[in-house]
Amino acid sequence: MPLSKVACDVALKEASRLGKAIKKPDGKGLYLHAQPNGSGYWRYKYRVDGKEKLLSFGIYPEISLAEAREAHAKAHKQVSQKADPMKLREQAIRNARLDAANTFEVIAREWHAHNIDKWSENHATTVIRRLEQDIFLTLGKTPIKEIIAPILLDALRQIENRGAYEVARRTLQFASQIFRYAIVTGRLERDISVDLRNGALKPMKRTNYAAMEAKDLPEFIRKLERNEARLLNQTRMAVELIMLTFVRTSELIKAKWTEFDLKEAVWIIPAERMKMRKEHLVPLSSRTLEILKELKKMNGHREYILPSVTNPRLHMSNNTILMALDRMGYRGIHTGHGFRALAMSTIKEKLGYRHEVIDRQLAHAPGNQVDKAYDRSKFLDDRKIMMQDWANYLDKIRATSN
Repeated sequence: MPLSKVACDVALKEASRLGKAIKKPDGKGLYLHAQPNGSGYWRYKYRVDGKEKLLSFGIYPEISLAEAREAHAKAHKQVSQKADPMKLREQAIRNARLDAANTFEVIAREWHAHNIDKWSENHATTVIRRLEQDIFLTLGKTPIKEIIAPILLDALRQIENRGAYEVARRTLQFASQIFRYAIVTGRLERDISVDLRNGALKPMKRTNYAAMEAKDLPEFIRKLERNEARLLNQTRMAVELIMLTFVRTSELIKAKWTEFDLKEAVWIIPAERMKMRKEHLVPLSSRTLEILKELKKMNGHREYILPSVTNPRLHMSNNTILMALDRMGYRGIHTGHGFRALAMSTIKEKLGYRHEVIDRQLAHAPGNQVDKAYDRSKFLDDRKIMMQDWANYLDKIRATSN
């Protein structure tokens, strides 16, 4: 006969009076195991693969009769489907523990460590710093499976509220990569960031680094040659070097003498210093070699070709070139990075070189399979000629600017 609440209460009193445990069945293997201490345990006796097993659903009266029946119905159905509810419960507990351990921050740091060898040191540092500052505080301790689109959007909106719209956009990109990593490692089923890609964040107008145009070169070179801004000789040479080689500012200021073969006229920037973590070759024009030889006389006994003035054991500050351009009157008009855009446009328009040749010299990542094929060949011979032609073009301007 099925139990009732009254029957359950009576069973507890009876067990207490008798001083021993008694069983009160409810049907289909479910029963109340009443104890002498006045409490009872809900038990389910069942058989799987010919073996008798016992599953507990909790303590009565904390777990009511209705709740026990609901848990029993679920377990009984599993048994009817040849599954073992005890094993399923144990697996669910293990999964819950794993989910609790697999927080967004745990997986994000694992993703960062997995990719760090592919990135430059600067990029790797930037990525983890942005995650720590912009998203770990809000989502870091949340199990990644529990993060839904509105939760992620709320975290990104907090970044937008600071006016950091570009940071919010980049953080969304990082989050998407982290979610995809969680998918391929078997800890997530779907990248929920895709729901936020169209219109969820405030639009941010992209701006390029300030860069002069080819028509501005004569005046710029005249100012540099006459040193109207009274720059230190090393600083003036650094500005000319970045104009001639159009590498990234960090790649130039951290350059070491060991990277240069002046005899073969080549500068090989090691992979760990490149944004794309690939070794990059910079052919050296005759004018570039002249400057390097002059720097060799000044700094040949130092590690860096452009050592810090205040501490020669360190490299030149990242702001030195930008400040030099400011003193020359180019604040907001041109930056160190702007020489890359200037070289790209001017070499294409004035010297007639193909985009992909210049693009490889800029060390941009290949965007498609055709570009990757070009990347393997690297256009090395064309680039050697191009770098000398670029130096010659600047020399002609210098000659007419004096």
